[in-house]
Amino acid sequence: MSRNSIASSHNENEEQNYSHQDKIYRDSFNTEPQNKITLKIGMLGDPQIGKTTLMVKYVEDKFEPEYIQTLGVNFMEKSIKLRNTIVTFSIWDLGGEQEFVNMLPLVCNDAAAILFLYDLTRRSTLNSIRSWYKQARGFNSTAIPILIGTKYDEFVNSKDITPEEQIILTQYSRALAKAMGASLVFCSSLYSVNINKIFKIILSKVFNLTVNFEEISEFGAPILEFK
Repeated sequence: MSRNSIASSHNENEEQNYSHQDKIYRDSFNTEPQNKITLKIGMLGDPQIGKTTLMVKYVEDKFEPEYIQTLGVNFMEKSIKLRNTIVTFSIWDLGGEQEFVNMLPLVCNDAAAILFLYDLTRRSTLNSIRSWYKQARGFNSTAIPILIGTKYDEFVNSKDITPEEQIILTQYSRALAKAMGASLVFCSSLYSVNINKIFKIILSKVFNLTVNFEEISEFGAPILEFK
């Protein structure tokens, strides 16, 4: 799959991502919002896997190609309207270096969801997820877990990763997500593949909403499994 085909096939259309019933629910935005809800979202994973890049892409719709190390905890917010409620995603991004592990409670405590991220082009970052998950659950046993493979565009276009290796990594990712009780998402911040859908999955699980996009399970495609 070429980079252009990734962009054209999987760019997300906000109007198509909700069912008709949820659009009616959403269209009541014309009324003045009466309530405000903040959902804290934690982001965990090894260094240089694209945590901050994903956060900036979702909040500001910008792609930052240069790596900027997160020193400690990075924090951003984005608010959306849901019926007569303003929902604010409070996103907490923990630096992946071991020296910042002592800040895990700051990121995990009271989080509604925790995103466990790894780089699809580096198997070692997926192997680290078990440790991140175990540590996070020590501080928060109820947060919704989502396992996220980043850099999908590089993964499917890499000459160093064979189709067989792609299948093996996808199978392992799926098995790990099942063990975690987590949704599984492959994403690309560069091409906006599945970025918004990550947060729509969170909303659907927190507020028991129905989203109008299908799961994607085919090998070679940007995996999206959340049911």
